[in-house]
Amino acid sequence: MKMPRLECAFCSRSIAAGIVAGGPGKGRLWRHDPTVRPEIFGDAHVSCPGSLEIVDLPAPGAQLALDLGLDDGVPDEAPGIDTIALF
Repeated sequence: MKMPRLECAFCSRSIAAGIVAGGPGKGRLWRHDPTVRPEIFGDAHVSCPGSLEIVDLPAPGAQLALDLGLDDGVPDEAPGIDTIALF
């Protein structure tokens, strides 16, 4: 399943967002590292403050539009039928 990518409000990176149970239009950003590590933490593993934040997903419940290359136009005139009904 492909997850939508949203911009983190803190670090402005494009991060995948998974759906949240009980919230049809809500999602949670995946955990990610900050773009620049703070000097106070050194080499310690630090997550971005925007990690796991609950966000609004784009277009919840929208169906994927498929282009099948079919002509949607209605013909100008219906073709004539040269048969007679039997019953």
